[in-house]
Amino acid sequence: MINLIGYIALSLNLVSMGMKEILYLRFCSLIANSIYIVYGALLQATPMMIGGSIAVIIQAYRISHVLKNNPKIEDTHASKKGI
Repeated sequence: MINLIGYIALSLNLVSMGMKEILYLRFCSLIANSIYIVYGALLQATPMMIGGSIAVIIQAYRISHVLKNNPKIEDTHASKKGI
């Protein structure tokens, strides 16, 4: 069961590497690193928890920066979907 959590985090991380849209890439990576923190806690692997925590902070900062500098990003995605 614990390994499944690690594989989920790994899969999300690999998916994020193939994304072209930077906001989705950052969001997917943020989720993957959050899962890595849980995985590290279950394994009692402090370095993994520290690395995941730092990555989450960086990704959250970058996401907020993208959203702040491009406030119409949600409107752009909504219009592409016909909403």
